[in-house]
Amino acid sequence: MGRFLSQDKLEGFEKYKYNSIDTCILSKYVMHPFWNWCVQFCPVWVAPNLLTFAGFLLTVLNFLLFSYYDFGFYALTQQNKDGDSIPRWVWAVSAVNLFVAYTLDGIDGKQARRTGTSGPLGELFDHGLDSYSAVLIPTCLYSIFGRDELSPLRFFFVIWNIFINFYLTHWEKYNTGVMFLPWGYDFTMLGSCLLLLVTSVTGPRAWHVALPGGLTPGTVFEFVLYFSAMLTSQTVILWNIYKSYRDRSGKMRTLPEAARPLAPLALFLALSSVWALYSPSDIVTRCPRLFYVLTGTIFSNINCRLIVSQMSDTRCEAWNPLLLPYTLSVLTVLVFKPSPRAELVMLTVLCVSSSIQHIYYGTRVVQEMCEHFKINCFHIKPKIK
Repeated sequence: MGRFLSQDKLEGFEKYKYNSIDTCILSKYVMHPFWNWCVQFCPVWVAPNLLTFAGFLLTVLNFLLFSYYDFGFYALTQQNKDGDSIPRWVWAVSAVNLFVAYTLDGIDGKQARRTGTSGPLGELFDHGLDSYSAVLIPTCLYSIFGRDELSPLRFFFVIWNIFINFYLTHWEKYNTGVMFLPWGYDFTMLGSCLLLLVTSVTGPRAWHVALPGGLTPGTVFEFVLYFSAMLTSQTVILWNIYKSYRDRSGKMRTLPEAARPLAPLALFLALSSVWALYSPSDIVTRCPRLFYVLTGTIFSNINCRLIVSQMSDTRCEAWNPLLLPYTLSVLTVLVFKPSPRAELVMLTVLCVSSSIQHIYYGTRVVQEMCEHFKINCFHIKPKIK
């Protein structure tokens, strides 16, 4: 079995030092004090990566819950005898799970410093799982609005907006050497928790009211995501990269090298958009959840490889192996126009195989880092006295 981390990457990880800037008022004055209070209750024998993984599993649990009760995002058009097809307790449990996951994500780094186990593996593990949650969390929120408010195709591009913002943050660090923590993350996470909690009390239909100008809450939600991304994320990222070149404080890569990490993402965005827009059986409308998961899985793999290059200060890959079967599948759909059943089978096979490959990649990278640094991912070695 081949290795994913070359010697130069491992040597780069040895030199790596975490460097971030957090200017978010909510994060600095509310969340960090809260997390500092929470972490003191965490036993010192609990490994930070265990906290990270537990939080990720809670987002997976939320995803599975909504997949069971609302697989096709029809919750608002298919009611059971008691009213809403998604039980109120599902909304409440998902709100609590998301808040706990957000809290665990906030204290894992503090636990690492508290136990003297800080290192590059923790950051890689944390951000790698976050890149997978970028598809799991939004799909749960989609059930609040559903197809009545946003078509599956429109929500597909909403998810891509989230992907792009997440990726650009790491691309920014790839070129500047600094992780500028975005303001939108903390507000979005707390807002999502509140949205789910309120929905558990009022039910999702409370969000389906006519607003002035013919707008609906779903449309406002969509607009706010796009507008906030441009205002607080994308323009700020470009400005920070520009400043790093102006002040000569960043990596000072040439333009082709600086833009190199954008190549696989841009290609994947183009391919997935073509499939979504020109599918002969309108696959994104017929089975949106599978389409979203497939898109999120490949995105996460592309993002994880960027994180590895960014943290090890090595050249980023301009091609992702998972794009080969994806490209062949899209070409097959466009050229041969398979039957609806055949296209659905193709989507399912691609989703399962990509998920297996991505999980294998993540597992092997973690194992290789653990072997190199002689540590255990989920266990703190007792200090020799």
